[in-house]
Amino acid sequence: MASSVYSINKGINKPIEFKGLKAQYIVYLAVGLIALLVVFAVLYITGVNMFVCLSLIVVSGVLLFTGVYRMSDTYGQHGLLKKMACRNIPAYLKVTSRKVFLQLRSVSHG
Repeated sequence: MASSVYSINKGINKPIEFKGLKAQYIVYLAVGLIALLVVFAVLYITGVNMFVCLSLIVVSGVLLFTGVYRMSDTYGQHGLLKKMACRNIPAYLKVTSRKVFLQLRSVSHG
């Protein structure tokens, strides 16, 4: 029997990466660029000077690129989601009754 040669995908369980951007930051950049295109179109149609439109969009685009790349480098693939989730954790829990603890004890023994 002849043995077959199978190619192995070396990228399994690795995040998608494009020019240094990891995972969801590619989508953030794409949405930001589409938003800048829409803003440019609206400004141009409303009659704002072309040079003002271009300068505003170029500056906003540079800020968008630097911000997204900085977030990608700082937080990595899951770090930004973890940071946003950490904000929802309460500083403390206030329990005014023993009922919660008594129910926990009965569940663990029963």
